[in-house]
Amino acid sequence: MTVFWITAGALLVASAIAMMIALRRGVPDADTAGAADLRVYRDQLAEIERDAARGTIPADEAARLRVEVSRRILEADKNARFSGAGLTQRGTVVAALLILGALAGAVSLYLTIGAPRYPDMPLVARIAEADVARANRQSQAEAEAAIPAPPPATDVDPQFLELMEKLRAATKDRPDDLRGQQLLARNEAQLGNLRAAWAAQEAVIRLKGDQATAADWEFLAQLKIFAAGGYVSPEAEVALTEALRRDPRAEGARYFSGLMLIQTGRPDLAFPLWRDVLESAAPDSPWVDPIRTDIAALAEVAGVRYEPPAAPMVAGAPGPDAASMAAAADMTDAERAEMVAGMVGQLDARLTAEGGSPEEWARLVSSYAVMGKLEEARGALDRARTALKDQPEAVKIVEAAATDAGITP
Repeated sequence: MTVFWITAGALLVASAIAMMIALRRGVPDADTAGAADLRVYRDQLAEIERDAARGTIPADEAARLRVEVSRRILEADKNARFSGAGLTQRGTVVAALLILGALAGAVSLYLTIGAPRYPDMPLVARIAEADVARANRQSQAEAEAAIPAPPPATDVDPQFLELMEKLRAATKDRPDDLRGQQLLARNEAQLGNLRAAWAAQEAVIRLKGDQATAADWEFLAQLKIFAAGGYVSPEAEVALTEALRRDPRAEGARYFSGLMLIQTGRPDLAFPLWRDVLESAAPDSPWVDPIRTDIAALAEVAGVRYEPPAAPMVAGAPGPDAASMAAAADMTDAERAEMVAGMVGQLDARLTAEGGSPEEWARLVSSYAVMGKLEEARGALDRARTALKDQPEAVKIVEAAATDAGITP
């Protein structure tokens, strides 16, 4: 801060001195001897040009005369004197007051819209501050405690709620039942009971042990993030780290890792993560649209010039955009369920009409299972088998997702 004010003060003084010198110099006096000589020499030069044009003097003589007269013009200009009148004493005082007023106005403007008391923030200090903020941010429990608990669902099928009560009781009696915990995690999430959902998903990961997949850890991270209202807690970060350790290309884990870096003041690290997902993911990836919506602003904050690639035309793309995700946070459980059902219906219609990748079929089967629509899930599994009958490995991917969702292949 001291260096800044010393530099600013020196610049102000230098500016004032420069302006006063300029005002004190005055203007050239048109009646000085030097000014009269200049007029004579210019007239002589013009006469030489006229004589040369008429041919009354040879060309070489004209050239010699031009050089001589030009030399005299330069000498006369050098010896020209200023009048020395400059400003009167009163004028000097007025000029000084005007200059001081302008400089005072500049200082006042900076004090009004600038940040005179803000300390220097070199890059190293800002990075250190971001690291401290990241290390000391809210825990999952603290973040959830700050969010009102969602009201209980009132428009859910009573039979489904009855089945859920039985499922909760069964998993309570048999906490090591992997299939039961998987069903509990997905169905609690469908009901909007996100805290219960991530607790069940933690049980799934505990029971799987080293066999827990990147998808298992990514699902846990998402449940915790949504339960915290979009905030990436240290506990959610651990789940993201585990997902990326198993699959460094996991798109959802990279998206939410970028979100965490934004929240902790490191947009410079978040930008390459999001850019890589945007430029490498399939057009219908659910993470492409939210990244495309916000990456221009992220690039600007990160100090990067970036032009996102043009959005391809993808019919029926199932991924939510950032606006949809934000709107979903304010929806009732019924509205949220309706939105999800609409997205799943669009995915089903597209896969039925056009076919798709095994990952998309697996997503459809899992989505129906999470919604409690087990018959639709089995139907989607059968259609996937038919559509992918020439790709045995692809069929295995869909069947594995069905198994994880509690559907017997």
